[in-house]
Amino acid sequence: MDENYHPDISPLKTGLSGSCPRCGRGKLFDGYLTVAPRCNSCGLSYAFADGGDGAAWFVMLFVCIVGVGSILGVEVAYSPPFWVHALIAVPLLIILPMLLLRPVKGVLLCQQWKTGAREGQRAP
Repeated sequence: MDENYHPDISPLKTGLSGSCPRCGRGKLFDGYLTVAPRCNSCGLSYAFADGGDGAAWFVMLFVCIVGVGSILGVEVAYSPPFWVHALIAVPLLIILPMLLLRPVKGVLLCQQWKTGAREGQRAP
């Protein structure tokens, strides 16, 4: 097999696993959200990676809908005291974004590589 051959891998699969968008084996992240300089398996440079605020925006939108929906649902169904709302909502609104941010950022970066998307520039 040719060593320069790289299979066509789904950006969803590689993004959720935090893997290289080209080979699917190397790591995409150095830390929690810090993008590595390059793939440690195939050598792909991650200089193209421009995550911006997209991942944070999508996660905030989803978590706010789920969080407010669950708080309202609990209120309508059970009418609990305020401390029960705090016990449910605070962990939900803190832990859920922390769990979702890295995979969502990974998917967006892998999709960016797959489509060849780059930062917009003004024509001269």
